[in-house]
Amino acid sequence: MRNLNIYTDGACSNNQEENNIGGYGAILEYGHIKKELYGGEKNTTNNRMEMKALLIAFEAIKKEGQRIRVFSDSSYLMECFRKKWYVDWQKNGWKTKAKKPVGNRDLWEKLIVYLDSHDISFYRVKGHVNLEGRNETLLSLFNTFKEYNGEDFSYEDFIYITKMNRRADELANLGIDEVRA
Repeated sequence: MRNLNIYTDGACSNNQEENNIGGYGAILEYGHIKKELYGGEKNTTNNRMEMKALLIAFEAIKKEGQRIRVFSDSSYLMECFRKKWYVDWQKNGWKTKAKKPVGNRDLWEKLIVYLDSHDISFYRVKGHVNLEGRNETLLSLFNTFKEYNGEDFSYEDFIYITKMNRRADELANLGIDEVRA
């Protein structure tokens, strides 16, 4: 079975301010077939946009039982899935360990539904990497990528994944621009 790769990013102009604009972008890739999705919202947060990017990607999948690899620069999103925070949140009535309500519960509830329908792996990518930078810097970033995500990725994989993450960021910014217009 071939992997369905998903690359996501979220952005928020004036994050943490009362009036802001957020955008989200996602790329679904199955072999040589790619589908790009993006959008935006007013008065949101960067974390919500990161989550929304993944949600629109999941919603675009037509067939259950896919083997999916998700690549995102959102530590918040990747850590939740990799460390299964959502399991404890559900057991605790959607409360954190500090007994506070889980932020973005509405989106978390929508996202975790897909975990039972597919075989999903989550990988963290460093965002905003300058691919024209010094080779030593890129090699260092590649080694960090492998430390976090495992040894299954080549340097060429890392460069490609990083390019796709940058494209997802561009899509998120298109979402912001559309809301702004």
